[in-house]
Amino acid sequence: MKWNSLKAQALAAPALLMSSMAMAGPDLGAAEQQATNWHAIIMFAIFVGFTLLITKWAAKQTTNTADFYTAGGGISGFQNGLAIAGDYMSAASFLGISAMVFSSGFDGLLYSLGFMVGWPIVLFLVAERLRNLGKFNLSDVVSFRLAEKPVRTLAAISSLVVVAFYLIAQMVGAGQLIKLLFGLNYNIAVVIVGLLMMAYVIFGGMLATTWVQIIKAVMLLSGATFMAFMVMKGVGFSFSEMFSQSIEVFSKVHDVTLAEATNIMGPGKLAANPIDAISLGLALMFGTAGLPHILMRFFTVKDAKEARKSVVVATGFIGYFYLLTFIIGFGAILYVSNNPQFLDVAKMAVTGKLELVGGNNMAAVHLSDALGGDLFMGFISAVAFATILAVVAGLTLSGASAISHDLYANVFKKGQTTPESELRMSKIATLGLAIFAMILGILFEKQNVAFMVGLAFSVAACANFPVLVLSMFWKGLTTRGAVIGGLVGLLTAVVLIVLSKAVWVDTFAISETPINPFNGPAIFAMPLAFICCWLFSVTDNSAQAQAERKAFDAQYVRSQTGIGISGASDH
Repeated sequence: MKWNSLKAQALAAPALLMSSMAMAGPDLGAAEQQATNWHAIIMFAIFVGFTLLITKWAAKQTTNTADFYTAGGGISGFQNGLAIAGDYMSAASFLGISAMVFSSGFDGLLYSLGFMVGWPIVLFLVAERLRNLGKFNLSDVVSFRLAEKPVRTLAAISSLVVVAFYLIAQMVGAGQLIKLLFGLNYNIAVVIVGLLMMAYVIFGGMLATTWVQIIKAVMLLSGATFMAFMVMKGVGFSFSEMFSQSIEVFSKVHDVTLAEATNIMGPGKLAANPIDAISLGLALMFGTAGLPHILMRFFTVKDAKEARKSVVVATGFIGYFYLLTFIIGFGAILYVSNNPQFLDVAKMAVTGKLELVGGNNMAAVHLSDALGGDLFMGFISAVAFATILAVVAGLTLSGASAISHDLYANVFKKGQTTPESELRMSKIATLGLAIFAMILGILFEKQNVAFMVGLAFSVAACANFPVLVLSMFWKGLTTRGAVIGGLVGLLTAVVLIVLSKAVWVDTFAISETPINPFNGPAIFAMPLAFICCWLFSVTDNSAQAQAERKAFDAQYVRSQTGIGISGASDH
């Protein structure tokens, strides 16, 4: 077999479908079941056992809706920042971005930077005002001066769409990861994730979810730091040496000249189409400020000052983490690409492409094996799974909040409900979401789900972000403008992604050519949402619209000063 020619062919094609999407998703493919990895099983069992003890402790502290949704507002800024980082650093980031760097070189940095640039927007535009205006979620903020029923319904629906697609991607990612690493049946793996997620959220609420996310963040940062340290140690702690050695290894492994190998140090196919590149940037930049499970975390602190502090802490940890994924990706080029132990020989013979055991998304896991042996690989495998569990718990909680707090308590019951009945509905909603996620995770086993996380970010950027930011900053926004603008953004984003190559051709195989030639909808749907919000607001001269404009001044004062809210007691 001509290894070099096979590997060279592999690099000629895009290594991951994620490169065509608005965000990297944990699309691990139909991984084959492997022999049981006992190191990973033991470490995973320790993590699960420890977090279930925390859930038992948190259950005793969770007595009302404020505890369930926001941990009673009693989380400190530093703890919340670490938990936000834990919520945000998904398996898609850890496995996906390092794999993109491994396959595409410097191009992977585009995603690392993309995930980072959204946080200054959250810090300067959203965090403080959000905490001052809301109680539990973003619907509270948007409906502060607008008509509650239509606005909450829209916010809940768009939040549930974001949560659903994010949830499916994480569930399938978890199932494939466990199937590959632990040797378990895929369906069993999905059910285990669903049951654990259900236990964390139903019994422990936000308090348990917060601590699961904090523990997971510490584990992930520790593991990634060790991997990056070992990679840098091997190159004398010199970035230039790491890059030059990577070019040399790439040249030898892929049988290309050094001049050709230097292409991995420059932009390539990910930014070839300027419209897709701008859409990608918009989705990653503004989608972060519209993700319901991230925004919900700002209500777990006592005041706006702690909310700001938590964003600063989260930004620091997240920035550090994405720098590590970049180093890990180049480390995989140095230690994985030239090691036959990690190459799937049988699959390479069939596809004629470079194939790692378990797929290219396993680059970071194989690097952990190369650097630390079976024990460290077991730790990283358990961390990757813990990562998915923590993200899934946060998503489920925000979905349960949309159903129970927005739709049940404020739309259907019109506020005439008791905290006990709302808490009961939250737990029923969590149970329903967990079952829904398990069923979809099993149904979508063989589907390519990377686009679903891209859809989540795109929907957040096109539906949630315009309505949220205009409700806080523009006096002229009315209920009619918010509802029509948000609905147009939501529907346009979903329709454009369904008609794009990633879904129309690659996933559903409806035809060989997509109806929409562009992969990212944000460049079209987000401006359209803003325009519709503006147009249908300025043309609305009803008495209700006039009253909503007058109410803006009181909202603005509260958003800036926090007057009228007193931390957890306001809940």
